[in-house]
Amino acid sequence: MHVVTSIDSKRTTTATRRRQSPRASMRAAIYFDLASPYTYLAAERAERLFPGLRWLPAYSEALGCAGRVDDHERGLVAQRAAVLGLPIVWPMGPAARVVGAMRVATLAAESHRCAEFVLAASRLMFCGGFDIDEPEILAEAAGVAGIELGEMLHAAGDAGRDDEVEDAGRKLVEAGADRLPVLTVERRMFCGEDRLSEAAAAARAAG
Repeated sequence: MHVVTSIDSKRTTTATRRRQSPRASMRAAIYFDLASPYTYLAAERAERLFPGLRWLPAYSEALGCAGRVDDHERGLVAQRAAVLGLPIVWPMGPAARVVGAMRVATLAAESHRCAEFVLAASRLMFCGGFDIDEPEILAEAAGVAGIELGEMLHAAGDAGRDDEVEDAGRKLVEAGADRLPVLTVERRMFCGEDRLSEAAAAARAAG
Protein backbone atom coordinates (compact mmCIF):
# COMPACT_ATOMS: atom_id res chain seq x y z
CA MET A 1 0.00 0.00 0.00
CA HIS A 2 1.28 3.43 -0.93
CA VAL A 3 1.60 6.23 1.60
CA VAL A 4 1.11 9.73 0.27
CA THR A 5 1.93 12.97 2.01
CA SER A 6 -1.22 15.04 2.62
CA ILE A 7 -1.97 17.38 -0.25
CA ASP A 8 -5.34 18.82 0.72
CA SER A 9 -3.83 21.60 2.83
CA LYS A 10 -2.19 23.13 -0.26
CA ARG A 11 -5.55 24.49 -1.49
CA THR A 12 -5.74 27.26 1.10
CA THR A 13 -2.05 27.87 1.81
CA THR A 14 -1.15 28.44 -1.82
CA ALA A 15 -4.02 30.88 -2.34
CA THR A 16 -3.02 32.78 0.80
CA ARG A 17 0.59 33.08 -0.34
CA ARG A 18 -0.51 34.45 -3.68
CA ARG A 19 -2.64 37.12 -2.03
CA GLN A 20 0.24 38.08 0.22
CA SER A 21 2.78 38.46 -2.62
CA PRO A 22 0.95 39.54 -5.80
CA ARG A 23 4.12 40.88 -7.47
CA ALA A 24 5.99 37.57 -7.25
CA SER A 25 4.04 36.06 -10.15
CA MET A 26 5.24 38.95 -12.34
CA ARG A 27 8.90 38.36 -11.52
CA ALA A 28 9.41 34.61 -11.56
CA ALA A 29 8.29 31.55 -13.49
CA ILE A 30 9.15 27.85 -13.40
CA TYR A 31 9.10 25.54 -16.42
CA PHE A 32 8.58 21.89 -15.48
CA ASP A 33 8.01 18.39 -16.79
CA LEU A 34 5.90 16.20 -14.48
CA ALA A 35 7.67 13.06 -15.71
CA SER A 36 10.90 14.27 -14.12
CA PRO A 37 11.62 13.53 -10.45
CA TYR A 38 13.45 16.85 -10.33
CA THR A 39 10.09 18.58 -10.72
CA TYR A 40 9.01 16.91 -7.49
CA LEU A 41 12.20 17.94 -5.71
CA ALA A 42 11.87 21.50 -6.95
CA ALA A 43 8.12 21.91 -6.44
CA GLU A 44 8.31 21.20 -2.73
CA ARG A 45 10.66 24.17 -2.28
CA ALA A 46 9.69 26.52 -5.10
CA GLU A 47 6.23 27.07 -3.66
CA ARG A 48 7.80 28.30 -0.42
CA LEU A 49 10.59 30.32 -2.02
CA PHE A 50 8.46 32.03 -4.68
CA PRO A 51 4.92 32.90 -3.56
CA GLY A 52 2.80 33.55 -6.63
CA LEU A 53 5.26 31.77 -8.93
CA ARG A 54 4.05 31.14 -12.50
CA TRP A 55 4.09 27.41 -13.36
CA LEU A 56 4.54 26.55 -17.05
CA PRO A 57 4.64 22.99 -18.48
CA ALA A 58 7.41 22.14 -20.96
CA TYR A 59 8.49 18.78 -22.36
CA SER A 60 12.07 17.74 -21.68
CA GLU A 61 12.88 16.22 -25.07
CA ALA A 62 13.99 19.46 -26.68
CA LEU A 63 16.52 19.95 -23.89
CA GLY A 64 17.95 16.47 -24.33
CA CYS A 65 17.10 15.42 -20.78
CA ALA A 66 14.08 13.21 -21.40
CA GLY A 67 13.81 9.44 -21.20
CA ARG A 68 13.38 6.85 -18.50
CA VAL A 69 15.39 7.29 -15.33
CA ASP A 70 18.08 4.60 -15.09
CA ASP A 71 19.47 3.09 -11.88
CA HIS A 72 22.36 5.53 -11.72
CA GLU A 73 20.06 8.52 -12.04
CA ARG A 74 17.72 7.06 -9.45
CA GLY A 75 20.62 6.88 -7.05
CA LEU A 76 21.46 10.53 -7.64
CA VAL A 77 17.83 11.55 -7.16
CA ALA A 78 17.60 9.52 -3.96
CA GLN A 79 20.73 11.19 -2.59
CA ARG A 80 19.38 14.61 -3.44
CA ALA A 81 16.01 13.79 -1.88
CA ALA A 82 17.78 12.72 1.31
CA VAL A 83 19.66 16.00 1.44
CA LEU A 84 16.38 17.89 1.06
CA GLY A 85 14.62 15.70 3.62
CA LEU A 86 12.05 14.45 1.09
CA PRO A 87 10.77 10.90 0.65
CA ILE A 88 11.15 9.29 -2.77
CA VAL A 89 8.96 6.41 -3.96
CA TRP A 90 9.36 5.47 -7.60
CA PRO A 91 6.36 4.79 -9.81
CA MET A 92 6.37 1.43 -11.54
CA GLY A 93 8.16 1.96 -14.85
CA PRO A 94 8.09 5.78 -14.86
CA ALA A 95 7.30 7.05 -18.35
CA ALA A 96 9.39 9.40 -20.45
CA ARG A 97 6.18 11.41 -20.90
CA VAL A 98 3.02 11.75 -18.86
CA VAL A 99 0.90 13.10 -21.66
CA GLY A 100 -2.48 13.36 -19.97
CA ALA A 101 -1.06 15.00 -16.86
CA MET A 102 0.89 17.57 -18.88
CA ARG A 103 -2.23 18.45 -20.85
CA VAL A 104 -4.12 19.00 -17.62
CA ALA A 105 -1.18 21.09 -16.41
CA THR A 106 -1.76 23.48 -19.31
CA LEU A 107 -5.37 23.85 -18.19
CA ALA A 108 -4.25 24.44 -14.61
CA ALA A 109 -1.80 27.09 -15.80
CA GLU A 110 -4.51 28.87 -17.77
CA SER A 111 -6.71 29.07 -14.69
CA HIS A 112 -3.89 30.00 -12.28
CA ARG A 113 -4.18 26.71 -10.39
CA CYS A 114 -0.97 25.11 -11.58
CA ALA A 115 0.97 25.27 -8.31
CA GLU A 116 -1.63 23.17 -6.53
CA PHE A 117 -1.81 20.72 -9.43
CA VAL A 118 1.95 20.28 -9.79
CA LEU A 119 2.44 19.76 -6.06
CA ALA A 120 -0.34 17.18 -5.92
CA ALA A 121 0.69 15.37 -9.11
CA SER A 122 4.40 15.23 -8.29
CA ARG A 123 3.70 13.98 -4.76
CA LEU A 124 1.39 11.28 -6.05
CA MET A 125 4.07 10.17 -8.51
CA PHE A 126 7.29 10.39 -6.51
CA CYS A 127 6.06 10.30 -2.93
CA GLY A 128 3.23 7.81 -3.48
CA GLY A 129 4.60 5.83 -6.43
CA PHE A 130 1.43 6.20 -8.51
CA ASP A 131 1.03 6.44 -12.29
CA ILE A 132 -0.23 10.01 -12.68
CA ASP A 133 -1.71 9.29 -16.11
CA GLU A 134 -4.16 6.79 -14.59
CA PRO A 135 -7.52 8.59 -14.73
CA GLU A 136 -8.34 8.02 -11.05
CA ILE A 137 -4.95 9.31 -9.91
CA LEU A 138 -5.01 12.25 -12.30
CA ALA A 139 -8.49 13.14 -11.04
CA GLU A 140 -7.13 13.24 -7.48
CA ALA A 141 -4.44 15.75 -8.42
CA ALA A 142 -6.89 17.80 -10.46
CA GLY A 143 -9.35 17.86 -7.58
CA VAL A 144 -6.75 19.36 -5.25
CA ALA A 145 -6.37 22.18 -7.77
CA GLY A 146 -10.11 22.70 -7.97
CA ILE A 147 -10.37 21.29 -11.49
CA GLU A 148 -13.66 19.50 -12.09
CA LEU A 149 -13.69 15.95 -13.43
CA GLY A 150 -15.24 16.94 -16.75
CA GLU A 151 -12.66 19.66 -17.28
CA MET A 152 -9.87 17.25 -16.43
CA LEU A 153 -11.07 14.52 -18.78
CA HIS A 154 -11.53 16.96 -21.65
CA ALA A 155 -8.07 18.48 -21.19
CA ALA A 156 -6.36 15.08 -20.78
CA GLY A 157 -7.77 13.95 -24.12
CA ASP A 158 -7.03 17.17 -25.99
CA ALA A 159 -4.02 16.49 -28.24
CA GLY A 160 -4.09 20.10 -29.35
CA ARG A 161 -2.49 21.05 -26.03
CA ASP A 162 0.69 19.11 -26.85
CA ASP A 163 2.03 21.74 -29.24
CA GLU A 164 2.03 24.37 -26.49
CA VAL A 165 4.12 22.17 -24.17
CA GLU A 166 6.55 21.12 -26.90
CA ASP A 167 6.95 24.72 -28.06
CA ALA A 168 7.80 25.80 -24.51
CA GLY A 169 10.66 23.28 -24.47
CA ARG A 170 12.01 24.49 -27.81
CA LYS A 171 11.93 28.12 -26.69
CA LEU A 172 13.88 27.23 -23.57
CA VAL A 173 16.58 25.62 -25.69
CA GLU A 174 16.76 28.72 -27.87
CA ALA A 175 17.22 30.77 -24.70
CA GLY A 176 20.12 28.55 -23.60
CA ALA A 177 18.47 26.12 -21.17
CA ASP A 178 19.98 22.64 -20.86
CA ARG A 179 17.78 20.94 -18.22
CA LEU A 180 14.51 21.21 -16.37
CA PRO A 181 13.14 22.61 -14.21
CA VAL A 182 14.02 26.12 -15.35
CA LEU A 183 13.46 29.16 -13.14
CA THR A 184 13.27 32.57 -14.76
CA VAL A 185 13.60 35.71 -12.66
CA GLU A 186 13.13 38.89 -14.64
CA ARG A 187 15.51 38.22 -17.58
CA ARG A 188 17.75 35.73 -15.78
CA MET A 189 17.45 31.96 -16.20
CA PHE A 190 18.43 29.25 -13.70
CA CYS A 191 18.51 25.65 -14.91
CA GLY A 192 18.07 22.74 -12.49
CA GLU A 193 16.38 22.30 -9.12
CA ASP A 194 19.74 22.72 -7.39
CA ARG A 195 19.71 26.41 -8.41
CA LEU A 196 16.45 27.33 -6.69
CA SER A 197 18.16 29.07 -3.81
CA GLU A 198 20.26 31.09 -6.23
CA ALA A 199 17.13 32.06 -8.15
CA ALA A 200 15.37 33.02 -4.93
CA ALA A 201 18.26 35.33 -4.02
CA ALA A 202 17.99 36.94 -7.46
CA ALA A 203 14.23 37.43 -6.97
CA ARG A 204 14.82 39.11 -3.60
CA ALA A 205 17.40 41.41 -5.15
CA ALA A 206 15.05 42.26 -8.00
CA GLY A 207 12.23 43.02 -5.56
